[in-house]
Amino acid sequence: MHIRPGTPGDIPAVLAMFDNAVAWLTARGRTGQWGDQPFTGNPRRTDQVTRWAHGGGMHLAERDGQPAGCIVLGDAHDYVTPAPEPELYVQALVTDRRHAGHDVGRTLLDHAAHQARERGLDLLRVDCYAGDDGRLVAYYESCGFTRQAPFTVGEWPGMLLHRRP
Repeated sequence: MHIRPGTPGDIPAVLAMFDNAVAWLTARGRTGQWGDQPFTGNPRRTDQVTRWAHGGGMHLAERDGQPAGCIVLGDAHDYVTPAPEPELYVQALVTDRRHAGHDVGRTLLDHAAHQARERGLDLLRVDCYAGDDGRLVAYYESCGFTRQAPFTVGEWPGMLLHRRP
């Protein structure tokens, strides 16, 4: 697997990854995380991915030359409690379902930890959807993260987690 910086040319591929993830979640009745509508064609979602692509924090994992996952690193979202020390924050993580079972997400999270270490940062944080059966929180825990604090944004239940790189 190869990880490289994302570019504006990756916007369609990243939108497609989110579309596939939303379709997969929706087919399983799990619409609480990202809803049940594709990101492609949604102006707010397209603007979000475009900002990531131009912001310098987007990284793509490739398998066999094909985009397999995307992680976005940067500052913490404004809806989470500020960190007590300098940090690197995982703003987004998505994997292409066609590459399921190949540890794409875990590899991207390890890449984020490496990026934090290279920047001299001892804290990597992420937040995620904490509803339904809590499988997403458990996934991040399996990747070395520890629960820090639950929170809600409107009706959306979230969990803030941290990892020491």
